[in-house]
Amino acid sequence: MFTAREINMEKIRIQDDLYTYVNQAKLDELVIPEDMPVAGGFAALSQDVEKLMIGEFNAMCESGSYPNEHLARACTLYTMAKDVKRKKKQGIKPALKHLAILKKLGTLRSYNLRAKELVLKGIAMPISIAVEPNMKDTTHHCVMIQGPGVILPDASYYKNEQQRDMMLNLWSGSARQILAIAGHSEDEINALIQDILAFDAQVAKFVKTREEWSEYTKMYNPMKTGRVAGMVKPLNLKKLLTDLFGFVPEELIVAEPRYFKNFKEVFNAETFEMYKNWAYVTTLMGSCSLLSEELRDLGGGFRRALSGIAANSSAEKFAYQLASSMYSEPVGLYYGEKYFGEEAKKDITEIVKQIVATYQKRIATNDILEQATKDKAILKLSKMGLKLAYPDRVEEIYTKLVFDESKSLFDIVSSLRKIRMEENFAKLNKEVDRTHWAMPGHMVNACYDPFVNDITFPAAILQPPFYSIHQTRSENLGGIGAVIGHEISHAFDSNGAKCDELGNLNNWWTKADERKFNKKVNAMIKQFDGIELPWGVCNGKFTVSENIADNGGMAVTLDIMSHSENVSFEEYFANWARVWCQKAKPEYQALLLQVDVHGPCYLRANMPPRNFPEWYAAFNVKKTDGMYLAPSKRVVIW
Repeated sequence: MFTAREINMEKIRIQDDLYTYVNQAKLDELVIPEDMPVAGGFAALSQDVEKLMIGEFNAMCESGSYPNEHLARACTLYTMAKDVKRKKKQGIKPALKHLAILKKLGTLRSYNLRAKELVLKGIAMPISIAVEPNMKDTTHHCVMIQGPGVILPDASYYKNEQQRDMMLNLWSGSARQILAIAGHSEDEINALIQDILAFDAQVAKFVKTREEWSEYTKMYNPMKTGRVAGMVKPLNLKKLLTDLFGFVPEELIVAEPRYFKNFKEVFNAETFEMYKNWAYVTTLMGSCSLLSEELRDLGGGFRRALSGIAANSSAEKFAYQLASSMYSEPVGLYYGEKYFGEEAKKDITEIVKQIVATYQKRIATNDILEQATKDKAILKLSKMGLKLAYPDRVEEIYTKLVFDESKSLFDIVSSLRKIRMEENFAKLNKEVDRTHWAMPGHMVNACYDPFVNDITFPAAILQPPFYSIHQTRSENLGGIGAVIGHEISHAFDSNGAKCDELGNLNNWWTKADERKFNKKVNAMIKQFDGIELPWGVCNGKFTVSENIADNGGMAVTLDIMSHSENVSFEEYFANWARVWCQKAKPEYQALLLQVDVHGPCYLRANMPPRNFPEWYAAFNVKKTDGMYLAPSKRVVIW
């Protein structure tokens, strides 16, 4: 039940605003750290894990004793990354040396001869190439190509001229300072900035927005390689593919057809010098975190301004974040084995199994869907992989991630990224590894992989308020239970529903059921679309897949609650709201509305309950209450 410590009863009624009622006292206490845009919720747990693991790294470094060779390398990288004096002495030189190749590319011919080298160096290219599971045959890989990124957080930002110019001016201010440190004159800097902004504007016209990317099944656009090669001239695509893979793949998956149809407007003989300047500056700015502290501060200035962050993170924190990302799986395995017990792993496994079984029952007894559709949905659930806490072993790639300690931090990280790229390209002729973990054990998050059909719950998220063996069953179902249900529901959201039990793009719906499903998807879009918040307006279409998943997670766990003894719906809804408790900078909230497929935490807490009778019964919610929704407008998909 609620306690005075958890809520502020005098300010608001729970029937009007669940989120604020449960979280107000906590929100009043939360202080956003200077180097963060947000406090509370997922961020608070991530900070706790980070602080814990920094302590572990420091202890290992001081003792010189490491559990394995992977963590030894991670700690070495950590030590080098926080060596402020060494980085200051090296300054910007490592990056400039790395980028010197661009000056040698006087012609498009010379560019094509050395394009592979540019790719492996991580220098910005007009196209991006990666090996991914083939969406139509997820046991095998394919080559996927797409356009480059843009300077602003999303291509949609360029549509508002005032907003675009203000943000690009911010970015240009940082770029000018970095280029001055690189030794460029004012005239050179002006010319570089002009070229970069012009090239970026051309890219922004044709690449996808985040809203378009959110329909990820639309990435699958297979084209014959010869056709794509003709579209991207004067880039010699066939030579680049031969250099990267040893042969020319017969087919490519084009993630952004619009960009490639207009590629010649972006990259041609007339824009070649412009491209080189764009590649030079954007790569340089993206490298600043690996250089001196002054450059790390300047390089992160634009991102901090967009998110309302007051100060740069400490050298120690940055060092840990770098090392733990490069050696994520070994770090996650260490965290999971040391801080997540077998008792908890067994308990959470049982919760997952119960949720899957309940989901199967709900589908089997669904009186709207035809039997053929229900059979395929149940099959998909039965084949769903479960990855809980941490893997049993680290992948082979980590044995290859070795480096020369005499090199600069920039050169070391560049070499490690090159190894990872080469490993990715080498997968093309190999079967997809379905044992791969999408997230390491120390990450506070969870995910569903639609192209493998599995869910991953790292150990770090399996803690209060999401989960604890000391919390009540009702609280755990309202926390981690609903999150588990959320991830399972992604198998049947507006994107996942288009993939079969193996993750292949395959329409397994009857035409009648597909129409009914799409009608409910549209109803979910309408529930969220246009809701005005202090920092902007919610886009229901952009967030629909996550909203469907939130709704599905609540539906399945409320079903379990309804068939259980000694449970409290009050505790369930309270903890549901508690996991979304978050205080964020207004700039960050506005940014998320543009670039994050998840809705604001306030809406994630308050919108789903309104669709379920248990909410109305638990708190006697009436038509006159703020969180009442007419039955005709309630949406339950699964």
